[in-house]
Amino acid sequence: MGQFILKTRVYLGKEGLDEILTGVSRAFIVTDKFMHESGMVGYLTEPMEKKGVQYQIFSDVKPDPDIATVTKGIGQLLDFKPQVLFALGGGSSIDAAKAMNWLSVKGGLAEKMSFVAVPTTSGTGSEVTTFAVISDPQKSAKYPLVSEDMLPDAAILDAELVRSVPPATTADTGIDVLTHAIEAFVSTNANDFTDAAAEKAMKLVKANLLKVCKNPNDMEARQKMHDASCLAGIAFSNAGLGLNHGMAHTLGGHFHIPHGRANGILLPYVMAFNAGCHDGLTPVAERYAQIAEVLRLEGPSVRQSAFSVVRTTKQYIHQLHIPNTIEAAGIAREDFEAALDEMAEAAYNDSCTRTNPRACSVEDIKEVFQRAYTGKLI
Repeated sequence: MGQFILKTRVYLGKEGLDEILTGVSRAFIVTDKFMHESGMVGYLTEPMEKKGVQYQIFSDVKPDPDIATVTKGIGQLLDFKPQVLFALGGGSSIDAAKAMNWLSVKGGLAEKMSFVAVPTTSGTGSEVTTFAVISDPQKSAKYPLVSEDMLPDAAILDAELVRSVPPATTADTGIDVLTHAIEAFVSTNANDFTDAAAEKAMKLVKANLLKVCKNPNDMEARQKMHDASCLAGIAFSNAGLGLNHGMAHTLGGHFHIPHGRANGILLPYVMAFNAGCHDGLTPVAERYAQIAEVLRLEGPSVRQSAFSVVRTTKQYIHQLHIPNTIEAAGIAREDFEAALDEMAEAAYNDSCTRTNPRACSVEDIKEVFQRAYTGKLI
């Protein structure tokens, strides 16, 4: 059954915070230590103090939030009993807050509270998705959680919160946006509504990501990337993701590569596999040809258009100074080979891979990983 879910009220700018806090007396903020110690949490606490809202800050979230962090946060959340739960930060803080909110309410431990996401990176789109990713360091694994109940009730998109994000992080998170949009567009669950969001996100990334990496103070480009991230999130939350994310989850978990960067390294190689660049054109190539048309990269045939968008994506990633191969990311051959079987198996079993447009086996995934290590694209 096809469907398209819209729940989150998206506020474009800080003014929405005044409406959210109306009638609120207790708020719980989930964030990380940098946001807390740098004073950026003041974005939320200063308006709260003016309105007399009592608040508590949980700032123990680290990159790739794990089960222990979520459990600790739930304990503090239950003790404080807030009316509103705020997530302030990148995908890690929002994912941690999603898991805390979902598990505490689903488990009957807490009353339903309003949940508001305030992203400080332009990448995950987590503020409008049904997904959260929680890690298990003991197993070097990341587990995607999926439920409509994890969707925030509201989100605030304010480019001022990403003004200070450095170019390398802007590039990593920006390529994550592009990966979300491309995978949603070619997903087996794509439809007209997800296509519309994905297409617009791709156009915004093409027009603004390089621009903002070169000039971090270009606030118009920053807001456009913030919007693109949200649109791509809407697209993939409804259409699903694919093999690229399945592989990136385990690659990042094994070698501590930031999620967006792992996606960027793998993206051209997964696209080449899906399109059949190695072993004969597949029906999926037509979808990549449509992407080429959206981005004005089309050629005289489906084959040339599909290959054009794959090659151009690899060149674009190089322009962003993201490694073009797993080896270039600093992973030694022996370490890669030692983890390869486990990573291929994990990617095959990853829920994201289920909506990949081309069916794949563990052996197929191993080959894509090998190509991504050596740089053999086509």
